[in-house]
Amino acid sequence: MTIKNLVLIPALAGVFLSCQQGNSNQHQTDGLDSAALAAIDEDTYKAHVVKLSSDEFLGRKPFTKGDTLTVAYIEQQFKALGLQPGNGDSYFQEVPLVEIASEPKNKVLTFKSATGSLSAQHLDDYVIGSRRLQDQIDVAESELVFVGFGIVAPEFGWDDYAGLDVQGKTVVAMVSDPGRYDKNLFKADTMTYYGRWKYKYEEAARQGATGVLLIHETEAASYGWNVVRSGWSGPQLDLIAEDDGASFTAFEGWISNKTAHKLFQLAGVSPEVMEEAKKPGFKAKPLQVTTSVGIRNTFRKSTSNNVIAKLEGTTRPDETIIYTAHWDHLGVGEPVDGDSIYNGAIDNAAGVAALFEIAKAFQAAKVQPERSILFVALTAEEEGLLGSAYYAQHPLYPLNKTVANLNMDAFSPIGATKDVSIVGIGQTEIEDYVERSAAKFGRVVKGESDPTSGGFYRSDHFNFVKAGIPGLFMGAGTEALSTDTADVARRKAALDGRYHTVTDEVDENWDFGGIIEDIRLFFDIGYTLSLEDTFPNFKTKSEFKSLGDKRLGL
Repeated sequence: MTIKNLVLIPALAGVFLSCQQGNSNQHQTDGLDSAALAAIDEDTYKAHVVKLSSDEFLGRKPFTKGDTLTVAYIEQQFKALGLQPGNGDSYFQEVPLVEIASEPKNKVLTFKSATGSLSAQHLDDYVIGSRRLQDQIDVAESELVFVGFGIVAPEFGWDDYAGLDVQGKTVVAMVSDPGRYDKNLFKADTMTYYGRWKYKYEEAARQGATGVLLIHETEAASYGWNVVRSGWSGPQLDLIAEDDGASFTAFEGWISNKTAHKLFQLAGVSPEVMEEAKKPGFKAKPLQVTTSVGIRNTFRKSTSNNVIAKLEGTTRPDETIIYTAHWDHLGVGEPVDGDSIYNGAIDNAAGVAALFEIAKAFQAAKVQPERSILFVALTAEEEGLLGSAYYAQHPLYPLNKTVANLNMDAFSPIGATKDVSIVGIGQTEIEDYVERSAAKFGRVVKGESDPTSGGFYRSDHFNFVKAGIPGLFMGAGTEALSTDTADVARRKAALDGRYHTVTDEVDENWDFGGIIEDIRLFFDIGYTLSLEDTFPNFKTKSEFKSLGDKRLGL
Protein backbone atom coordinates (compact mmCIF):
# COMPACT_ATOMS: atom_id res chain seq x y z
CA MET A 1 0.00 0.00 0.00
CA THR A 2 2.26 2.70 -1.25
CA ILE A 3 -0.07 5.54 -2.10
CA LYS A 4 0.50 7.68 0.95
CA ASN A 5 1.86 10.90 -0.42
CA LEU A 6 0.07 11.16 -3.69
CA VAL A 7 -0.18 14.91 -3.46
CA LEU A 8 3.46 14.80 -4.35
CA ILE A 9 3.61 13.69 -7.82
CA PRO A 10 1.07 15.82 -9.21
CA ALA A 11 4.19 17.57 -8.07
CA LEU A 12 5.71 17.13 -11.39
CA ALA A 13 2.65 18.78 -12.75
CA GLY A 14 2.73 21.57 -10.18
CA VAL A 15 2.50 20.17 -6.67
CA PHE A 16 6.13 19.32 -5.83
CA LEU A 17 8.07 22.10 -4.21
CA SER A 18 9.87 24.07 -6.85
CA CYS A 19 12.06 26.87 -5.77
CA GLN A 20 13.30 30.26 -6.45
CA GLN A 21 16.71 30.43 -7.99
CA GLY A 22 18.87 33.15 -6.60
CA ASN A 23 22.37 34.41 -6.04
CA SER A 24 24.50 35.24 -3.04
CA ASN A 25 23.42 38.89 -3.01
CA GLN A 26 19.87 37.75 -2.36
CA HIS A 27 20.95 36.22 0.90
CA GLN A 28 22.09 39.45 2.46
CA THR A 29 18.53 40.60 3.04
CA ASP A 30 17.16 41.21 6.52
CA GLY A 31 17.08 38.25 8.85
CA LEU A 32 18.99 35.74 6.71
CA ASP A 33 22.21 34.09 7.85
CA SER A 34 24.33 34.18 4.69
CA ALA A 35 26.98 31.84 6.09
CA ALA A 36 24.39 29.21 6.93
CA LEU A 37 22.68 29.51 3.56
CA ALA A 38 26.00 29.27 1.73
CA ALA A 39 26.66 25.94 3.46
CA ILE A 40 23.77 24.44 1.49
CA ASP A 41 25.74 23.38 -1.55
CA GLU A 42 24.40 22.26 -4.91
CA ASP A 43 27.30 19.93 -5.76
CA THR A 44 27.19 17.94 -2.53
CA TYR A 45 23.40 17.86 -2.57
CA LYS A 46 23.34 16.52 -6.13
CA ALA A 47 25.96 13.90 -5.28
CA HIS A 48 23.81 12.56 -2.43
CA VAL A 49 20.67 12.43 -4.58
CA VAL A 50 22.51 10.63 -7.39
CA LYS A 51 24.05 8.17 -4.94
CA LEU A 52 20.86 7.33 -3.03
CA SER A 53 18.82 6.92 -6.21
CA SER A 54 21.41 4.77 -7.98
CA ASP A 55 20.74 1.11 -8.81
CA GLU A 56 23.21 0.20 -6.05
CA PHE A 57 20.49 0.85 -3.47
CA LEU A 58 17.94 -1.37 -5.25
CA GLY A 59 15.04 1.04 -4.84
CA ARG A 60 15.51 1.38 -1.05
CA LYS A 61 12.67 -0.95 -0.04
CA PRO A 62 12.48 -1.91 3.65
CA PHE A 63 13.34 -5.53 4.49
CA THR A 64 15.69 -5.81 1.50
CA LYS A 65 19.41 -5.37 0.91
CA GLY A 66 18.52 -1.84 -0.19
CA ASP A 67 17.28 -1.15 3.35
CA THR A 68 20.59 -2.20 4.89
CA LEU A 69 22.64 -0.18 2.42
CA THR A 70 20.49 2.92 2.76
CA VAL A 71 20.39 3.23 6.54
CA ALA A 72 24.14 2.56 6.71
CA TYR A 73 24.76 5.36 4.19
CA ILE A 74 22.59 7.81 6.11
CA GLU A 75 24.27 6.93 9.40
CA GLN A 76 27.65 7.43 7.75
CA GLN A 77 26.66 10.91 6.54
CA PHE A 78 25.28 11.92 9.94
CA LYS A 79 28.54 10.84 11.57
CA ALA A 80 30.63 12.64 8.96
CA LEU A 81 28.66 15.81 9.67
CA GLY A 82 29.53 15.53 13.35
CA LEU A 83 25.91 15.14 14.45
CA GLN A 84 25.14 13.35 17.69
CA PRO A 85 23.25 10.04 17.71
CA GLY A 86 19.54 10.74 18.11
CA ASN A 87 18.65 7.68 20.19
CA GLY A 88 21.03 7.52 23.12
CA ASP A 89 24.30 6.28 21.67
CA SER A 90 22.62 5.01 18.50
CA TYR A 91 21.54 6.64 15.26
CA PHE A 92 18.79 4.04 14.84
CA GLN A 93 15.28 3.60 16.13
CA GLU A 94 14.14 0.07 15.36
CA VAL A 95 10.67 -0.12 13.83
CA PRO A 96 9.10 -3.59 14.14
CA LEU A 97 7.19 -4.40 10.99
CA VAL A 98 5.55 -7.32 9.31
CA GLU A 99 5.86 -7.99 5.61
CA ILE A 100 2.78 -9.63 4.12
CA ALA A 101 2.67 -11.04 0.62
CA SER A 102 -0.92 -11.73 -0.47
CA GLU A 103 -1.67 -13.74 -3.59
CA PRO A 104 -5.21 -14.46 -4.76
CA LYS A 105 -5.76 -18.20 -5.11
CA ASN A 106 -7.55 -17.50 -8.35
CA LYS A 107 -6.34 -14.66 -10.56
CA VAL A 108 -9.92 -14.19 -11.74
CA LEU A 109 -12.29 -12.61 -9.24
CA THR A 110 -15.85 -13.62 -10.08
CA PHE A 111 -18.97 -11.67 -9.17
CA LYS A 112 -22.28 -13.55 -9.40
CA SER A 113 -25.89 -12.43 -9.54
CA ALA A 114 -29.15 -14.23 -10.29
CA THR A 115 -28.82 -13.17 -13.92
CA GLY A 116 -25.16 -13.76 -14.71
CA SER A 117 -21.56 -13.28 -13.68
CA LEU A 118 -18.63 -10.92 -14.15
CA SER A 119 -14.97 -11.91 -14.29
CA ALA A 120 -12.28 -9.45 -13.20
CA GLN A 121 -8.59 -10.02 -13.93
CA HIS A 122 -5.99 -9.61 -11.20
CA LEU A 123 -3.93 -6.41 -11.59
CA ASP A 124 -5.77 -5.32 -14.73
CA ASP A 125 -9.20 -5.01 -13.10
CA TYR A 126 -8.63 -5.49 -9.39
CA VAL A 127 -5.98 -5.76 -6.69
CA ILE A 128 -6.57 -7.44 -3.36
CA GLY A 129 -4.75 -8.34 -0.17
CA SER A 130 -5.14 -9.01 3.52
CA ARG A 131 -3.50 -7.56 6.61
CA ARG A 132 -4.49 -10.51 8.76
CA LEU A 133 -1.56 -12.68 9.77
CA GLN A 134 -3.21 -15.87 8.55
CA ASP A 135 -1.81 -18.30 6.00
CA GLN A 136 -5.17 -18.67 4.27
CA ILE A 137 -8.06 -16.27 3.80
CA ASP A 138 -11.22 -17.92 2.54
CA VAL A 139 -14.44 -15.94 2.13
CA ALA A 140 -17.35 -17.71 0.49
CA GLU A 141 -20.32 -16.03 -1.20
CA SER A 142 -20.04 -12.64 0.48
CA GLU A 143 -22.84 -10.25 -0.45
CA LEU A 144 -21.83 -6.89 -1.89
CA VAL A 145 -23.25 -3.61 -0.62
CA PHE A 146 -22.57 -0.23 -2.21
CA VAL A 147 -22.02 2.22 0.66
CA GLY A 148 -21.36 5.41 -1.28
CA PHE A 149 -18.26 7.03 0.19
CA GLY A 150 -18.24 4.65 3.16
CA ILE A 151 -18.13 7.57 5.60
CA VAL A 152 -19.52 8.06 9.11
CA ALA A 153 -18.97 11.74 10.00
CA PRO A 154 -21.37 13.01 12.68
CA GLU A 155 -19.86 16.50 12.63
CA PHE A 156 -20.86 16.80 8.97
CA GLY A 157 -24.22 15.06 9.39
CA TRP A 158 -23.17 12.16 7.19
CA ASP A 159 -23.58 8.41 7.75
CA ASP A 160 -23.31 6.03 4.82
CA TYR A 161 -23.77 3.06 7.16
CA ALA A 162 -26.97 4.31 8.80
CA GLY A 163 -29.32 1.40 9.58
CA LEU A 164 -27.01 -1.01 7.77
CA ASP A 165 -25.67 -4.36 8.99
CA VAL A 166 -22.60 -5.36 6.99
CA GLN A 167 -21.50 -8.32 9.09
CA GLY A 168 -20.15 -10.94 6.69
CA LYS A 169 -20.61 -8.63 3.71
CA THR A 170 -18.26 -6.87 1.32
CA VAL A 171 -18.67 -3.11 1.07
CA VAL A 172 -17.99 -1.25 -2.16
CA ALA A 173 -17.05 2.40 -1.69
CA MET A 174 -15.98 5.43 -3.70
CA VAL A 175 -12.80 7.39 -3.03
CA SER A 176 -12.69 11.03 -1.86
CA ASP A 177 -15.51 12.73 0.09
CA PRO A 178 -18.72 14.64 -0.75
CA GLY A 179 -17.06 18.06 -0.58
CA ARG A 180 -15.28 17.33 -3.84
CA TYR A 181 -18.63 17.43 -5.63
CA ASP A 182 -20.62 19.94 -3.56
CA LYS A 183 -18.83 22.85 -1.93
CA ASN A 184 -21.61 23.11 0.65
CA LEU A 185 -20.61 19.75 2.07
CA PHE A 186 -17.72 18.78 4.37
CA LYS A 187 -14.80 21.18 3.71
CA ALA A 188 -15.76 21.93 0.13
CA ASP A 189 -12.97 21.00 -2.26
CA THR A 190 -10.41 20.52 0.53
CA MET A 191 -10.42 16.80 1.17
CA THR A 192 -10.89 15.64 4.75
CA TYR A 193 -9.42 12.51 6.29
CA TYR A 194 -12.76 10.85 5.53
CA GLY A 195 -11.78 10.91 1.87
CA ARG A 196 -8.64 8.84 2.38
CA TRP A 197 -8.55 5.20 1.33
CA LYS A 198 -7.08 4.33 4.71
CA TYR A 199 -10.06 5.77 6.58
CA LYS A 200 -12.47 3.79 4.38
CA TYR A 201 -10.66 0.55 5.21
CA GLU A 202 -10.72 1.46 8.91
CA GLU A 203 -14.43 2.31 8.92
CA ALA A 204 -15.39 -0.85 7.06
CA ALA A 205 -13.59 -2.86 9.74
CA ARG A 206 -15.32 -0.90 12.52
CA GLN A 207 -18.66 -1.70 10.90
CA GLY A 208 -17.85 -5.41 10.91
CA ALA A 209 -17.54 -5.89 7.14
CA THR A 210 -15.75 -8.98 5.88
CA GLY A 211 -14.20 -7.21 2.91
CA VAL A 212 -13.91 -3.81 1.27
CA LEU A 213 -13.39 -2.84 -2.37
CA LEU A 214 -12.70 0.76 -3.34
CA ILE A 215 -13.72 2.08 -6.74
CA HIS A 216 -10.78 3.74 -8.41
CA GLU A 217 -11.38 6.97 -10.28
CA THR A 218 -8.29 8.82 -11.48
CA GLU A 219 -9.31 12.42 -10.78
CA ALA A 220 -10.89 11.71 -7.40
CA ALA A 221 -7.94 9.59 -6.29
CA SER A 222 -5.40 11.96 -7.90
CA TYR A 223 -3.45 9.01 -9.33
CA GLY A 224 -3.96 6.50 -12.10
CA TRP A 225 -4.69 2.79 -12.00
CA ASN A 226 -1.00 2.09 -12.69
CA VAL A 227 -0.23 3.44 -9.22
CA VAL A 228 -2.85 1.18 -7.63
CA ARG A 229 -1.50 -1.76 -9.58
CA SER A 230 2.11 -1.23 -8.49
CA GLY A 231 1.32 0.04 -5.01
CA TRP A 232 -1.05 -2.62 -3.75
CA SER A 233 0.49 -5.68 -5.38
CA GLY A 234 3.50 -7.57 -4.11
CA PRO A 235 4.73 -7.67 -0.50
CA GLN A 236 3.24 -5.00 1.79
CA LEU A 237 4.56 -3.74 5.10
CA ASP A 238 2.61 -2.83 8.20
CA LEU A 239 3.21 -2.17 11.87
CA ILE A 240 2.69 -5.31 13.92
CA ALA A 241 -0.81 -5.23 15.43
CA GLU A 242 -1.34 -6.71 18.89
CA ASP A 243 -4.13 -8.95 17.54
CA ASP A 244 -2.13 -9.94 14.43
CA GLY A 245 -4.61 -8.06 12.27
CA ALA A 246 -7.76 -9.86 13.41
CA SER A 247 -9.56 -6.52 13.75
CA PHE A 248 -9.01 -5.69 10.07
CA THR A 249 -11.41 -6.84 7.39
CA ALA A 250 -10.52 -10.23 5.91
CA PHE A 251 -9.53 -8.56 2.65
CA GLU A 252 -8.99 -5.06 1.29
CA GLY A 253 -8.78 -4.12 -2.35
CA TRP A 254 -9.56 -1.92 -5.30
CA ILE A 255 -11.54 -2.36 -8.49
CA SER A 256 -11.14 -0.22 -11.59
CA ASN A 257 -13.80 2.29 -12.52
CA LYS A 258 -14.58 0.26 -15.63
CA THR A 259 -15.05 -2.87 -13.53
CA ALA A 260 -17.32 -0.97 -11.14
CA HIS A 261 -19.60 0.06 -13.99
CA LYS A 262 -19.81 -3.55 -15.14
CA LEU A 263 -20.56 -4.61 -11.58
CA PHE A 264 -23.47 -2.18 -11.33
CA GLN A 265 -24.75 -3.43 -14.69
CA LEU A 266 -24.60 -7.01 -13.39
CA ALA A 267 -26.55 -5.91 -10.31
CA GLY A 268 -29.20 -4.23 -12.44
CA VAL A 269 -28.30 -0.90 -10.89
CA SER A 270 -27.65 2.25 -12.87
CA PRO A 271 -24.12 3.66 -12.50
CA GLU A 272 -25.98 6.86 -11.63
CA VAL A 273 -26.11 5.42 -8.11
CA MET A 274 -22.63 6.91 -7.71
CA GLU A 275 -24.07 10.34 -8.40
CA GLU A 276 -26.84 9.73 -5.87
CA ALA A 277 -24.21 8.80 -3.29
CA LYS A 278 -22.75 12.30 -3.51
CA LYS A 279 -25.92 13.84 -2.08
CA PRO A 280 -27.08 14.06 1.55
CA GLY A 281 -29.52 11.39 2.60
CA PHE A 282 -28.07 8.65 0.40
CA LYS A 283 -28.95 5.14 1.57
CA ALA A 284 -26.58 2.25 1.02
CA LYS A 285 -27.71 -0.13 -1.70
CA PRO A 286 -27.42 -3.95 -1.52
CA LEU A 287 -26.31 -5.13 -4.96
CA GLN A 288 -27.70 -8.68 -4.87
CA VAL A 289 -24.29 -9.80 -6.06
CA THR A 290 -21.88 -12.14 -4.29
CA THR A 291 -18.19 -12.88 -4.58
CA SER A 292 -15.85 -15.46 -3.10
CA VAL A 293 -12.28 -14.58 -2.20
CA GLY A 294 -9.35 -16.85 -1.52
CA ILE A 295 -5.95 -15.44 -0.54
CA ARG A 296 -2.67 -17.11 0.33
CA ASN A 297 -0.59 -15.06 2.75
CA THR A 298 3.05 -15.42 3.53
CA PHE A 299 4.48 -13.13 6.14
CA ARG A 300 7.57 -12.45 8.17
CA LYS A 301 8.23 -10.17 11.07
CA SER A 302 11.40 -8.13 11.20
CA THR A 303 12.61 -4.60 11.83
CA SER A 304 13.55 -1.64 9.73
CA ASN A 305 14.98 1.60 11.10
CA ASN A 306 14.35 5.27 11.40
CA VAL A 307 17.75 6.97 11.25
CA ILE A 308 18.02 9.88 13.70
CA ALA A 309 20.70 12.47 14.42
CA LYS A 310 20.74 15.50 16.70
CA LEU A 311 22.28 18.93 16.91
CA GLU A 312 21.88 19.96 20.54
CA GLY A 313 20.44 23.37 21.34
CA THR A 314 22.55 25.89 23.24
CA THR A 315 20.06 27.09 25.87
CA ARG A 316 16.90 24.97 25.57
CA PRO A 317 18.16 21.55 24.45
CA ASP A 318 15.04 19.79 25.77
CA GLU A 319 12.91 21.55 23.14
CA THR A 320 13.13 19.97 19.69
CA ILE A 321 12.40 20.85 16.09
CA ILE A 322 12.17 17.79 13.88
CA TYR A 323 13.13 17.74 10.21
CA THR A 324 11.91 14.57 8.48
CA ALA A 325 12.32 12.91 5.10
CA HIS A 326 11.46 9.31 4.29
CA TRP A 327 14.33 7.23 2.92
CA ASP A 328 12.34 4.33 1.47
CA HIS A 329 10.95 3.73 -1.99
CA LEU A 330 9.41 0.79 -3.88
CA GLY A 331 12.41 -1.47 -4.44
CA VAL A 332 12.46 -3.84 -7.41
CA GLY A 333 9.22 -4.49 -9.26
CA GLU A 334 7.72 -5.29 -12.61
CA PRO A 335 10.20 -4.62 -15.44
CA VAL A 336 9.35 -1.70 -17.70
CA ASP A 337 11.39 -1.53 -20.89
CA GLY A 338 14.00 -3.70 -19.21
CA ASP A 339 14.26 -1.60 -16.03
CA SER A 340 12.84 -3.02 -12.79
CA ILE A 341 14.41 -0.74 -10.15
CA TYR A 342 12.20 1.99 -8.71
CA ASN A 343 15.02 4.43 -7.87
CA GLY A 344 12.92 7.14 -6.20
CA ALA A 345 15.15 10.12 -6.94
CA ILE A 346 12.44 12.75 -6.46
CA ASP A 347 10.55 10.52 -4.04
CA ASN A 348 12.53 10.75 -1.84
CA ALA A 349 16.29 10.73 -2.26
CA ALA A 350 15.79 14.45 -2.78
CA GLY A 351 14.38 14.88 0.72
CA VAL A 352 17.00 12.75 2.48
CA ALA A 353 19.84 14.64 0.83
CA ALA A 354 18.21 17.87 2.04
CA LEU A 355 18.58 16.67 5.65
CA PHE A 356 22.36 16.64 5.20
CA GLU A 357 22.48 20.12 3.69
CA ILE A 358 20.23 21.63 6.35
CA ALA A 359 22.40 20.07 9.07
CA LYS A 360 25.42 21.79 7.49
CA ALA A 361 23.55 25.08 7.49
CA PHE A 362 22.71 24.89 11.20
CA GLN A 363 26.32 24.08 12.01
CA ALA A 364 27.53 27.07 9.96
CA ALA A 365 25.05 29.52 11.48
CA LYS A 366 26.69 32.49 13.21
CA VAL A 367 24.23 32.11 16.08
CA GLN A 368 23.72 28.48 16.98
CA PRO A 369 20.17 27.19 17.53
CA GLU A 370 18.89 27.49 21.08
CA ARG A 371 16.60 24.51 20.61
CA SER A 372 17.77 21.04 19.59
CA ILE A 373 17.35 20.07 15.94
CA LEU A 374 16.53 16.47 15.05
CA PHE A 375 17.21 15.09 11.59
CA VAL A 376 15.07 12.01 11.02
CA ALA A 377 15.18 9.77 7.95
CA LEU A 378 12.00 7.72 8.25
CA THR A 379 11.34 4.22 7.04
CA ALA A 380 8.27 2.73 5.33
CA GLU A 381 6.51 5.93 4.30
CA GLU A 382 5.53 4.29 1.05
CA GLU A 383 3.92 1.46 2.99
CA GLY A 384 1.54 3.69 4.95
CA LEU A 385 3.58 6.32 6.84
CA LEU A 386 4.76 3.54 9.14
CA GLY A 387 8.09 4.93 10.34
CA SER A 388 6.53 8.22 11.39
CA ALA A 389 3.57 6.40 12.95
CA TYR A 390 5.97 4.35 15.06
CA TYR A 391 7.94 7.43 16.13
CA ALA A 392 4.74 9.25 17.10
CA GLN A 393 3.67 6.23 19.18
CA HIS A 394 7.18 5.74 20.65
CA PRO A 395 8.71 9.24 20.71
CA LEU A 396 12.36 9.54 21.65
CA TYR A 397 11.79 13.14 22.79
CA PRO A 398 8.76 14.38 24.74
CA LEU A 399 5.88 15.37 22.49
CA ASN A 400 5.02 18.35 24.68
CA LYS A 401 8.54 19.69 24.12
CA THR A 402 8.48 19.07 20.38
CA VAL A 403 8.02 22.43 18.68
CA ALA A 404 7.22 21.44 15.10
CA ASN A 405 7.77 18.92 12.33
CA LEU A 406 9.14 20.19 9.03
CA ASN A 407 8.63 17.41 6.52
CA MET A 408 10.46 17.22 3.19
CA ASP A 409 8.80 14.71 0.92
CA ALA A 410 10.19 15.33 -2.55
CA PHE A 411 11.39 18.44 -4.32
CA SER A 412 10.49 19.39 -7.85
CA PRO A 413 13.33 19.62 -10.37
CA ILE A 414 11.09 21.30 -12.94
CA GLY A 415 12.13 24.88 -12.23
CA ALA A 416 11.94 27.88 -9.94
CA THR A 417 8.69 29.51 -8.84
CA LYS A 418 8.00 32.76 -7.08
CA ASP A 419 5.25 31.20 -4.99
CA VAL A 420 5.33 28.29 -2.58
CA SER A 421 2.26 26.27 -1.69
CA ILE A 422 1.39 24.98 1.75
CA VAL A 423 -0.42 21.67 1.63
CA GLY A 424 -3.43 21.85 3.93
CA ILE A 425 -3.20 25.62 4.31
CA GLY A 426 -5.15 26.98 7.26
CA GLN A 427 -4.16 24.18 9.62
CA THR A 428 -1.16 25.37 11.66
CA GLU A 429 0.60 28.48 12.90
CA ILE A 430 3.79 27.29 11.22
CA GLU A 431 2.28 28.90 8.14
CA ASP A 432 3.03 32.28 9.70
CA TYR A 433 6.71 31.33 9.83
CA VAL A 434 6.61 30.18 6.22
CA GLU A 435 5.27 33.57 5.17
CA ARG A 436 7.98 35.41 7.10
CA SER A 437 10.77 33.29 5.69
CA ALA A 438 9.37 33.32 2.16
CA ALA A 439 9.25 37.11 2.22
CA LYS A 440 12.98 37.22 2.97
CA PHE A 441 13.55 35.42 -0.33
CA GLY A 442 11.05 37.54 -2.23
CA ARG A 443 8.53 34.72 -2.39
CA VAL A 444 4.81 34.50 -1.66
CA VAL A 445 2.75 31.77 -0.03
CA LYS A 446 -0.34 30.14 -1.48
CA GLY A 447 -2.45 27.07 -0.87
CA GLU A 448 -1.93 23.87 -2.81
CA SER A 449 -3.15 23.78 -6.39
CA ASP A 450 -5.36 20.72 -5.84
CA PRO A 451 -6.79 20.60 -2.30
CA THR A 452 -9.16 17.79 -3.35
CA SER A 453 -6.21 15.36 -3.34
CA GLY A 454 -6.07 15.35 0.46
CA GLY A 455 -2.34 15.94 0.52
CA PHE A 456 -2.35 17.02 4.15
CA TYR A 457 -3.08 13.44 5.16
CA ARG A 458 -0.64 11.78 2.79
CA SER A 459 2.85 12.29 4.11
CA ASP A 460 4.80 11.72 7.31
CA HIS A 461 3.99 15.06 8.95
CA PHE A 462 0.43 13.79 9.43
CA ASN A 463 1.43 11.32 12.14
CA PHE A 464 2.98 14.19 14.07
CA VAL A 465 -0.21 16.17 13.52
CA LYS A 466 -2.25 13.29 14.96
CA ALA A 467 0.00 13.49 18.03
CA GLY A 468 -0.83 17.20 18.42
CA ILE A 469 2.41 18.51 16.87
CA PRO A 470 2.03 21.10 14.08
CA GLY A 471 3.48 19.70 10.87
CA LEU A 472 4.51 21.46 7.68
CA PHE A 473 4.27 20.00 4.19
CA MET A 474 5.11 22.42 1.39
CA GLY A 475 4.37 21.90 -2.28
CA ALA A 476 5.31 23.56 -5.54
CA GLY A 477 4.16 26.91 -6.70
CA THR A 478 2.82 27.64 -10.16
CA GLU A 479 4.41 31.03 -10.98
CA ALA A 480 7.54 30.08 -12.89
CA LEU A 481 10.36 32.60 -12.62
CA SER A 482 11.92 31.62 -15.91
CA THR A 483 10.94 33.74 -18.87
CA ASP A 484 11.84 30.85 -21.15
CA THR A 485 8.40 29.31 -21.18
CA ALA A 486 9.43 26.78 -23.82
CA ASP A 487 12.17 25.45 -21.56
CA VAL A 488 9.81 25.23 -18.59
CA ALA A 489 7.32 23.32 -20.72
CA ARG A 490 10.08 21.00 -21.95
CA ARG A 491 11.19 20.18 -18.42
CA LYS A 492 7.65 19.58 -17.27
CA ALA A 493 6.92 17.28 -20.19
CA ALA A 494 10.16 15.37 -19.65
CA LEU A 495 9.62 14.92 -15.91
CA ASP A 496 5.88 14.38 -15.86
CA GLY A 497 4.56 10.92 -15.07
CA ARG A 498 7.54 9.70 -13.03
CA TYR A 499 5.70 9.15 -9.79
CA HIS A 500 6.19 5.59 -8.55
CA THR A 501 7.76 4.49 -11.82
CA VAL A 502 11.21 3.22 -12.82
CA THR A 503 11.85 6.56 -14.54
CA ASP A 504 12.14 8.50 -11.26
CA GLU A 505 15.86 9.04 -11.77
CA VAL A 506 18.26 11.97 -12.03
CA ASP A 507 18.87 13.11 -15.60
CA GLU A 508 19.69 16.18 -17.67
CA ASN A 509 16.19 17.60 -17.16
CA TRP A 510 16.73 18.32 -13.46
CA ASP A 511 17.08 21.89 -12.18
CA PHE A 512 19.11 21.57 -8.98
CA GLY A 513 19.54 25.32 -8.51
CA GLY A 514 15.86 25.83 -7.78
CA ILE A 515 15.79 22.93 -5.35
CA ILE A 516 18.70 24.39 -3.39
CA GLU A 517 16.75 27.59 -2.83
CA ASP A 518 13.81 25.56 -1.54
CA ILE A 519 16.07 23.81 0.92
CA ARG A 520 17.31 27.20 2.10
CA LEU A 521 13.71 28.20 2.72
CA PHE A 522 13.13 25.06 4.79
CA PHE A 523 16.26 25.84 6.77
CA ASP A 524 15.26 29.43 7.52
CA ILE A 525 11.84 28.38 8.81
CA GLY A 526 13.38 25.96 11.29
CA TYR A 527 16.20 28.31 12.18
CA THR A 528 13.73 31.07 13.05
CA LEU A 529 11.82 28.66 15.28
CA SER A 530 15.04 27.50 16.90
CA LEU A 531 15.77 30.96 18.28
CA GLU A 532 12.30 31.57 19.74
CA ASP A 533 10.62 30.33 22.89
CA THR A 534 7.11 30.08 21.42
CA PHE A 535 5.33 26.85 20.53
CA PRO A 536 3.23 27.12 17.35
CA ASN A 537 -0.19 25.50 17.63
CA PHE A 538 -2.99 24.62 15.25
CA LYS A 539 -5.24 27.36 13.97
CA THR A 540 -8.67 27.85 15.48
CA LYS A 541 -10.60 26.20 12.66
CA SER A 542 -8.32 23.17 12.41
CA GLU A 543 -9.88 19.86 13.43
CA PHE A 544 -6.60 19.16 15.24
CA LYS A 545 -6.68 22.25 17.47
CA SER A 546 -7.91 20.27 20.49
CA LEU A 547 -5.00 17.84 20.10
CA GLY A 548 -2.54 20.73 20.02
CA ASP A 549 -4.12 22.33 23.08
CA LYS A 550 -3.98 19.04 24.97
CA ARG A 551 -0.32 18.52 24.10
CA LEU A 552 0.54 22.00 25.33
CA GLY A 553 -1.63 21.70 28.44
CA LEU A 554 -3.94 24.53 27.41
